[in-house]
This record gives sequence, structure tokens and C-alpha cells, in this order.
Amino acid sequence: MAVTILAALADRLGLFKTMAANGPVTSAELADLASIHPRYAKEWASAMFSAGYLDYDPASETFTLPAAHIPVLTEEGGPYFVGGTHQMLLGMLDIIDLLQQAFVTGHGIPMSAYGANTWEGMERDMTGVYQANLFQRWIPAMSGVQSMLKRGIDVADIGCGSGQILIMLAKEFPNSRYVGYDLFEPLVARARANAAAAGVLDNVRFEVLDGNRGVPGQFDLIITFDVIHDAADPSGLLQSIRRSLRPDGRYICMDVNCSDKLEENTGNLAALRYGFSILYCMSTSLADDGVGLGTMGLSETKMRQLCQEAGFGDVQRLPLDGVHNVYEVMPKVQDGRT
Repeated sequence: MAVTILAALADRLGLFKTMAANGPVTSAELADLASIHPRYAKEWASAMFSAGYLDYDPASETFTLPAAHIPVLTEEGGPYFVGGTHQMLLGMLDIIDLLQQAFVTGHGIPMSAYGANTWEGMERDMTGVYQANLFQRWIPAMSGVQSMLKRGIDVADIGCGSGQILIMLAKEFPNSRYVGYDLFEPLVARARANAAAAGVLDNVRFEVLDGNRGVPGQFDLIITFDVIHDAADPSGLLQSIRRSLRPDGRYICMDVNCSDKLEENTGNLAALRYGFSILYCMSTSLADDGVGLGTMGLSETKMRQLCQEAGFGDVQRLPLDGVHNVYEVMPKVQDGRT
């Protein structure tokens, strides 16, 4: 945890980016380049060398950020960047007292308890994932979705967060019309600001809405990205989505690639995800008297079960390798009708 905090501080201070741009540096040189105090620079660099983040040459007393670490620690918006993850974890320390109480009471932690670092970190964490996959891998693998978006359709994003996905779609496919719904007003405000900055307000809007209680209107495409496992009522949310999907529409769900067998969810990534589940996903669901699926709670088996219970028809997991599963879900057709 101490190393993660130091990495988050380095991200805020630009220390990794400074080292990537300048090659081997002494701690004194790093202090000068980054405008920080030399004593803190020396202690930070020593800690990060000890943790394996930096290389150290005793002869020259210089520290180097290894080339393999540069994409992970410095390339904002890249597919391997973890600066957002570090910032998120830093923000989640804000709720540690509430979390201690939750362990005893079984109650959850409301979204309002989290501060700016959590939301900013979450946005930064997923930006690179979306930029590397949305247009290059996910949409081309979907059945006819790309041509639908090009032609112009009605699209809803349930649990839109800060609006990243819809903003990307609106820029790439300007003929379509987009609305994003989220139950947390500060995130909707953030999404609106992001859309204004991106210049896409003509065909994108964001509204405060709890999708568990229904989704207004009818849509050709409804998407949820990393949402269903967070939902207080996943079954109810999926039923709302099905009712708002047009007969020839598509529902696209992106969620965590995990197993329903604990013994298959092992390693550092799985441990991190179970940690995030306690720190956010499961706990915010429980705060709304929800089922608390958790980050690792939506296996393919569970997804198919929930979709069947919600009245959907065919569920296809796209044939893509990666840390996320992407499902294309069709409305159920009976006697030629949905």
C-alpha cells in the first residue's frame, strides 16, 4: 500500500514522466527537474528502486525508469497506463473508516462518500482501455452495430459515468443520437462538461436516472460498460433495458472477465479486483440495499442466467481475448414478434 501511495504521488507530481524524458538522473537532478525538495526526491527514488519501479546504478548514483515501465507509468490514455488506478486507490482511502463500519454492520458505502480522486482516477483508468479497444476490436466484432451507428440510430448508455464512451461514439459516428443515464448527479455533471469540451453537445445529452427503475424511450442500441456487476438490482436493470430496446435492437454489455469458480480467479489481477469490489463495487451496491454482486460477480454463466430471467433472447460473448468480456444480446423473438 505504501508503494502504491508513492506511485500515486509520483503521478501527481509528474516524477515518472520527468524520468522518462531525461534518462538516468541522480536524486538531486530529479529534484531540480521536477521542482521538488532534494531530500524527498532521494527517499522517494530509493523506495521506488527497492520496489522494482526504478533501476539504480551505484557507480553514478543515478536512477532510471526502465523502458518497459514507461507505457505503464507515463503514457496517459494508453492501454497499459495505471496512473488512474493509483489515483483511484488513493481516493478510496477516504472511505476506510466507513468501510471498517461496513465490515461489522454489513451495510454499504454510498457513492457520495467518495471524493474527486476516485472519480478522476476511474475516468483515467478506463480511457486507455476504451481507446485501444472500442473501435479497433469491440465494435467490428459486433453483428451489424458499426453499420447501424454509421447510418444513424438512437443509443443509450446506462451507467454512463463521466461520458467517455458516448463522447467517443458521437465523434466517430455523428449521425446517431446519444443519451447517457447515471444515477449519480456529480458524474452526470462531469459528463456534460466533458461533452461540451469535446464539442458533441449537438447529438449527446446526459441525464440523472436510476436505470433500475426504468429507462424512458425506445432505443436501437443500449450499452452498459462495467455497470451490471455494480448494480443494486442487476435483474431489474436488465429488464428495464429489454423493455426499452426496439425489436431489432442490440444490447451490448462489457464487464469483467471472471469465472464463477473461485479457484479459477487467482493471481494479482484477481486479487486487485476483489479489493476493488470491497472498496467500491460491492459496497456501493449494498448501500442501495442491493445484491452486491461485486467486481468478480458477473461470470459468463451469471450473465446468461440474468439475461434469460430478464426475457432476452440470444446472448453471444464476442470471441475476444482480454480482461473484459463483451456480450451482444438480442431481444427475444416469439412467433415473429419480440
